[in-house]
Amino acid sequence: MVVFRIERRSGVPAYLQIVHQVEQALRMGALSEGDRLPTAAQVAADTKVNPNTTLKAYRELERSGLVEVRQGAGTFITRSLAAPEDEPDSPLRTRLADWMREAAAIGLTEREVTALFERVRAQLFAAPSGPAQE
Repeated sequence: MVVFRIERRSGVPAYLQIVHQVEQALRMGALSEGDRLPTAAQVAADTKVNPNTTLKAYRELERSGLVEVRQGAGTFITRSLAAPEDEPDSPLRTRLADWMREAAAIGLTEREVTALFERVRAQLFAAPSGPAQE
């Protein structure tokens, strides 16, 4: 089960934070095919966001083929993003894990590591100038 956390000061819309957290949980193997996501009402209550925000996130996940909505039963994961260890990204994953261990060893908190990672990611993967996407 994934526990959603909304960072209100991040500048990232809440629905995208939910999408990113589901994608991250899929990559890390915390969620896998067949798992049921919490209801929109549960997520809204836990994160203090509007239920429509959660529904928007779930629609985005459905559009990307990661979940399916089963009427009356809930929202379920339809595929995993976790890569087996022999996948081409495993050297990158290993180096990232080493970097995170190093960051923890010098005393950075999880929040500080995430903030640093997000800043670098935003710099390297920033879209060429244009309107911000939501």
